Parts: sequence; structure tokens; C-alpha cells
Amino acid sequence: MEPVNTMSDALGADFSSFVHVDLDDVENNNNDSGDVHCVSASTQALFQNDEDGEDERDTDDSCTDNSNVEKSGTTLQRRERHGGGTLSLPDTFQTSHLLFYERFKAYQDYMLGDCKPSEVKVFTADYLEKVVEPCDWLALWSTDVFDVLLEVHDVVLKDLKACVKLVLPMQCDTRGCELSEEAMNSLLEATQHKIPLQELHVVYEESGDFDQTALALEHLRFFYKHIWRQWDEEDEDDDFDYFVRCVEPRLRLYYDILEDRVPAGLVAEYQSLLEKCSQCFQQFSVLRSVLSPDSDSELDSVSMVEGLKLYDELEKFKRKLHIIENPLLRYVLGYKGNPRQHCVESRGPRASGVKVIHVVTASCSTVQLQSLLTARLLPLCSCGDTEIQFHREPVSAVDSCHQGDVVIVLPGIYNVNSSIFIPDSITVEGFGFPDDVVIEKTNKGDSFVESSGADVRLSNIKFIQHDAIEGILCVRQGSLNMENCVLQCETTGVTVRTSAHLNMNMCDLYGSKGAGVEIYPGSVCSLISNGIHHCKDGILIKDFADELDVMPTITMENNVIHNNEGYGVIVVKPNTGVQHSIPRNRNEASPTSSSSAAQPKSKENNSTDGDIASFSGRRWQFSRQLSRNKETCSRAVQDLMDHQIFISIQGNQFRRNGMGDFGTFFY
Repeated sequence: MEPVNTMSDALGADFSSFVHVDLDDVENNNNDSGDVHCVSASTQALFQNDEDGEDERDTDDSCTDNSNVEKSGTTLQRRERHGGGTLSLPDTFQTSHLLFYERFKAYQDYMLGDCKPSEVKVFTADYLEKVVEPCDWLALWSTDVFDVLLEVHDVVLKDLKACVKLVLPMQCDTRGCELSEEAMNSLLEATQHKIPLQELHVVYEESGDFDQTALALEHLRFFYKHIWRQWDEEDEDDDFDYFVRCVEPRLRLYYDILEDRVPAGLVAEYQSLLEKCSQCFQQFSVLRSVLSPDSDSELDSVSMVEGLKLYDELEKFKRKLHIIENPLLRYVLGYKGNPRQHCVESRGPRASGVKVIHVVTASCSTVQLQSLLTARLLPLCSCGDTEIQFHREPVSAVDSCHQGDVVIVLPGIYNVNSSIFIPDSITVEGFGFPDDVVIEKTNKGDSFVESSGADVRLSNIKFIQHDAIEGILCVRQGSLNMENCVLQCETTGVTVRTSAHLNMNMCDLYGSKGAGVEIYPGSVCSLISNGIHHCKDGILIKDFADELDVMPTITMENNVIHNNEGYGVIVVKPNTGVQHSIPRNRNEASPTSSSSAAQPKSKENNSTDGDIASFSGRRWQFSRQLSRNKETCSRAVQDLMDHQIFISIQGNQFRRNGMGDFGTFFY
């Protein structure tokens, strides 16, 4: 996995050497970002409890001056060299295992501050001037082909380079080539003995004198490998805080990808977008360099038209990258991807025409078996071409299914380690109440249950999800009919992809850190008599249809949507410049932006709105409406009926949703 955040132009990323980091959701990250400790080798000091707030402030005060660092001994670990080649090269400092908040603090407080994109190099040089030793230190010049020991006798900070000379006798470790001392000196002469600082790794020394130099070069190296983009300083709107708009979201994405918090499909899409954007920028730069502003020739006119096309394409790629890099936009907009690339191939009907009933149980009593035989097996086996197979767990049963098969899961708790893929039209039912038939996923993965069959039916089962990145259940294509199920989420809930159909009846869904149900353009979703509660948002509807999509079609009847942190129902729409919202009373005007939207009365909601607005920028707005007392249900229903995506909405109840029963998100 080499995101470079979807992150580095032509520069790859190696995530395997980083430690585990737990990141909170967007709002918690924003609130915590100012309370972290200074860069420190002790990771425990970075994550103290809130009760230690006073100690944290004392620690922060002691770190306000980056130059006041105790040098009684090194606080960094030694990075020992392993493997083949010459073993005479010295060890270097281990600096790659830095935590998110260590890098966050370094870039925010010391290296970049509130600089603009055009000021990044100046601010970086100023930071390096304060912490990098000016001369007389040893470093390894590391490339893909060789590592060689050099001595630094000067630094040219405005060029981010070091003046070096070869240490004699030469100490070098090569990979796939032979380099003599004469050849290395020739190579150094070709570079005028100036090497980019990010290619140097400081040689380990226990005195502590070079700790800050090693850390500074690590921050520089990481920044230009994973954060900086070639096109960043090309932005016409240069008057913005580069750290807030670009560095923080890209840094968060890097660690989200590292911690498997981003779906594999989205990571692949991000990498592809970065590559395309980089290629487009290179083509645009070359074309721009050969254009003459004063020329009226036909060739230059053609090149100008081509340049405008490339510029538009570049801006399109940059917007898509921004959506993936911004945690909040990534949550509400998600990604389309190619739904078919994730689907297991359908097996179709058996050639013999035989249909199989798969019974899942580790063991059962004679009473259970007799009840199963009477209630289900005999009716299903009325025709002669039916077999019965027994399985100890549900994954193997589903994997053995062909079109038309039935899976009956007997009461018990079934722990599964892999995702459940349903590519054929089958029925999976629990034999009993949902709380008695439990399927629990115990490890990480992109999703828990994925349905792509033309007519899939689930009933009477409780699903418990742990760490499934894409959610507890994803309907990628085809139709899923789910009845009397319980969905206990830990990350995100049910996702209905474009062109997919979901009929969800009498189900209970709770615990999602994202939306309980995410509905994509072009999908058909029927929600009847469900409970959706204690999620970040109840239902999130993605109404950003373009020329290739149509709006989703939704039926909502007799649902109880309550106790969600955000909205009961939130609709995501493109910002067309005219936003409509139902006012809190009939005499109020409809707001058109976040600044004129109806203001909540509680301080908590004010704080939440401020965090969202400050984090996500000015090109999209929230337009929300909070229900009041007896108007709770009727007002939300009226709001929802204003959207053409609903073909039926009646009998729903909305209660105690933190930000209101209905909201619209404009991007």
C-alpha cells in the first residue's frame, strides 16, 4: 500500500514500518489536536487522560521554544543495519516510527505554522536553520542503488541541501552494481557536492547532540514524500492556511490508511488519482513552458486550447483528491468505485438441478432437530430433487451455495474471521429469534456481509460487527430483502450502492460511528418498521447524481429514528448556488448558506457547527433545521417530502437526534 491520501506524486509510501495509532472521528480529532504534547520519544506522554490537562499545559509551555532541548543524552533509538552487503556502515537514528501527533505537532508548531503554499520553502528553511547542526556531522546518503557514508561540512538551507564530502576510506553498500571511490567522487562532483537533505540519514550518536537534526530531516523527508504536491503552490487562491487545508487532512489520511481505516477500493482510487493528477500536471507544465504569451500563431492558439483542457482536467483531479483527503467529505460523499470489482462471481444453478438446504449448527438436541424437521425441512424438501448438508459455521455454508439454495442457521453464537459474500439468489435464515442466532465478525476487513445476488433474503439473524471498514452490510448490486434482523455496528452500518435494491423490514440497527444506512444515487431503498438509533447519523442519502446517475428512490414508513449523534436523516447535495431549507417557522426566510442558517439554541450544537465549518472549508455549507417539541415528527416529514427522492414517507417517528431530525449537506 503506497498512498502518498490518497499520497505522493511520483513518490511512494512505505507504511509497514509504522506503529499502531488509534484515531478518533473527525470532531474528536479536531478537538484534540491542540492538546497534544511536544515531539517526544515517549509515546505515553502523548496520550494522557483529560484529567492530566494541567500537566499537558505545563509540558506544552516547556516546548514553545524548539531550540531549548535538553541534550544530556539521546532519546532516539538506534536503527541497526541488517542484511547483505558491507556491514561496516554505521547505524543511524530510528525516526520513522513517529506517531500522528508527533508529526502533527512538529508541522503545526515548528515547521509550517500558518504559512501559505508559496511560503512553505521559506518557513521550512527557517525551521531547519534553528535545529539542524550547520556542519561536522556524519550521514548516510541513501538512494535506491547505494548507501554511502558522507561528512556534512555546510548546509545550504535555501536550497534544502547539504555540502558534503566523501569519508575516506570509502564505506559504501551497493545494490546490484559496483561503485569505486573514483566513481563516487565523480558522482559527487556532478552534484557539486550538494545533496538534498531529505536523502541524508544522520549517523547514530549517543550524546544527544544530533537528535534534533535527525528528527528535522525525518520531518522534511516525510513532508516531501507524503504531504507536499507539485501543484500545491500553483493554486491561484494562495491566501489560505496551508497546514489547515492540506497538511492536516493528508496526514490524517496517511495514518487512516496505515491503520486500515480506509476501504481498499478507496485507497486504490486515491493512488490512481494521484498518478493521473501528477501526469496531467507534468503535461500542463511542459505545455505552459513552451507557450509564448505574445504570439498570435495558429500553433500557439491550438496549444492554448489544449492547455485549457489540461487545466480543467487537473482541477477535476484535485477536487476528487480533496474529497478523499478531507475526513468529513470522505464520510459524507464516500466513493463510487467499481462495484463489480468487489463482487464474487455468481455460481448460478447446479448443473444437476438439485437444490441444497444447508443447516448450520455445531450441535443440536433431538428436540431442536425434530422441530427443524417439522417446521422447515419437510416443507422445503417436498420435491425429490433436494439435498440436506450440515455445516459447523455460516461462511462455509454460504460459500457452498448455488442459486436457489437455503441456509438455515440454528441458535448459537458463530464467530467468523472472514467476510460473507453472497453472489447468488439464496435465502439465509435463523431458526429462532435474532438474539439467539448470532453471527459475529472478530477481525478486520473491508466489510462483514456483501450481497450482490439478484434476489437475496436474510431473516432472523443478529450480526455483530468489529472493525469492518466499509460497514456491517453492503448491497453492491442486485436485491436484498432483510427482515427481523439485528445489526450491531461498531464502525459503519448498511450501505446501498448505485443500482442496488434494499428492502429492510422490522430490523434494529445501532452503534454505527458513521451513518446507520448510507444510500447512493441510483439505488432503490425501502425502509419499513425499523429502529435506527445511537449512530453518528441515522440515514445518509447521497443525492449527488451526475449525468451517469439517477437520484435514489426511497420509501420510509413507520420507522423509529432516535438518539443519533447528528441528524435523523441527512441528504448530501451538490452546491448549485441556491440552497433551500424549511425554516423553523413559516415566517422565517430559507437560509442559503451556513452563515444565515437557522442557529441552534444550545452551546453544544454551536460548537459542533463551528468545528465542522472550520474543518471543511468554505466551498460547502450545512443547511439544517431543528425540530421543536410537538412539531418533531411533522416538521421532519415535511422537510423530507420536499425532496423528490422519496416516493412514500409516512408514520415515521424522530426523537432526540442531536443536531435535528433532518439536515441537508451542500458540498
